[in-house]
Amino acid sequence: MNLGASMAIAEHTVLLIDLDPQANATSSAGLREDRPKFSTYDVLIGGRKMSEAIIKSTVNRFDLVPSDQNLAGAEIELTSLPNRELILKEALADVLGAYEIILLDCPPALGLLTVNALTAAETLLIPVQCEYFAMEGLGRLMATVDLVRQSLNPRLEIEGVVLTMYDGRNNLNRQVADEIRRYLPGKVFQTVIPRNITLAEAPSHGTPVILYDVASTGAQAYLSLTKEVLELSHAEESTR
Repeated sequence: MNLGASMAIAEHTVLLIDLDPQANATSSAGLREDRPKFSTYDVLIGGRKMSEAIIKSTVNRFDLVPSDQNLAGAEIELTSLPNRELILKEALADVLGAYEIILLDCPPALGLLTVNALTAAETLLIPVQCEYFAMEGLGRLMATVDLVRQSLNPRLEIEGVVLTMYDGRNNLNRQVADEIRRYLPGKVFQTVIPRNITLAEAPSHGTPVILYDVASTGAQAYLSLTKEVLELSHAEESTR
């Protein structure tokens, strides 16, 4: 959510699709509508067009397809559908030409919702909390990425890893960060998202951190990350 809002501030048209049943991105993005008519559940399971579920955020050029609690049952409902891993990819065809950047916010689980996102995506940006168990999860994610490449999306590339909730005073945080850089050399972004009270406060106010307090350490970190991501994307496009 913070990355998408920062990209929009940089004058890119951005669509964020919330695929997480917890709907944290939806509740913290600063919506102009209290009760969205349709959600990602209606798109994936209910047959609605993606464009029907789009709503505006409080940031210009930054739109959202919201999640809701119904999405929690989508994992079970998707299992009985034909081509179940391709449903999101097919739904995205409705909006591909309307936005420069589409972000797919995945749940913290490697189920069918995440597999749908990996099948539809061109690149994967991986946020990793600087703790031991998050590093274990990174290994499982990379194994899933390999399987998706082999059978569903051979073009999927690793955009990079973002180290989050980092506290440089914590020895374990530093050790985990160093280990991830060794595990994925050249794939870890220079910008590190710190533990920051402003980042924790902004979602409770329903606003991206750059609108809540742009001068804060957290907001500046996301602006720096956005610059890195956009520069990397431009460099990749120029080599294609």
